[in-house]
Amino acid sequence: MDKGTLYIVATPIGNLGDITLRAQDILKQVDVVAAEDTRRSGLLLKHYGIKTRLLSYHEYSGEKKDDKVIALLLAGKDVALISDAGTPLVSDPGYPVVRAAREAGINVVGIPGACAAITALSAAAAGDGRFVFWGFLDSKSAGRKKQLVKIAETGLTAVLYESPHRILATLKDILEVCGEQTKVVVARELTKMHEEYYYGSAGEAVEKYRQEEPRGEFVLILEFAGIKEEAGEDEIRALLLQCEKNNMSKKDAVAYVAKRLHLPKNKVYKISLG
Repeated sequence: MDKGTLYIVATPIGNLGDITLRAQDILKQVDVVAAEDTRRSGLLLKHYGIKTRLLSYHEYSGEKKDDKVIALLLAGKDVALISDAGTPLVSDPGYPVVRAAREAGINVVGIPGACAAITALSAAAAGDGRFVFWGFLDSKSAGRKKQLVKIAETGLTAVLYESPHRILATLKDILEVCGEQTKVVVARELTKMHEEYYYGSAGEAVEKYRQEEPRGEFVLILEFAGIKEEAGEDEIRALLLQCEKNNMSKKDAVAYVAKRLHLPKNKVYKISLG
């Protein structure tokens, strides 16, 4: 018996019109649609007159549900995997079942479409085309700060996701770790009625969301300011102090500051002793 095919299908992130013709055809043709939220996905399928059977599949489904999907595929059934919105596996569930499918020799096909990170990045025209995608940062401030240090160290435009109840705390951490000079694009409610793009510095973004209640899902784009070749001792000490506040070891702090300011490690180390 031939094995089925697992399709990874992107769905709209807000506007229901943002689904490809190919995605609609696949969702109609497969035997089962594995969905993160069957109620929410059911509305999408109903909108397009798609009557394919839905199977609940989310990040807490566990191995039994992975096994069920794989069993269907091994039995020759085609399955489409979708998330609540956007492209599956991009800060969404799906890794275990896709990896298991590949290990079982099952054909996996990606069906491209909407993705909040790419939508925001293209509309914001941020950076130079090179970027690092991080998804959601740690829910705790200490963890977020350590991640932000790593992200800033790349020097690349960074794309993050954030929820409304945590956006202000995250912006405060960005201001503290990355500095006032960091440019921030805050994209909110993409493709929906209240879509909004805010452009400003890290400090300005903090003030904005101190004054108004954050609503909707957010994409954050960070552009790090260029660092001059020869930084002064005051700037070096300030960065070392920031690393200390973020609980970095002296060795890691020296390495980070040297790389960020384009300086020899021994020079930074000598200043760290003073």
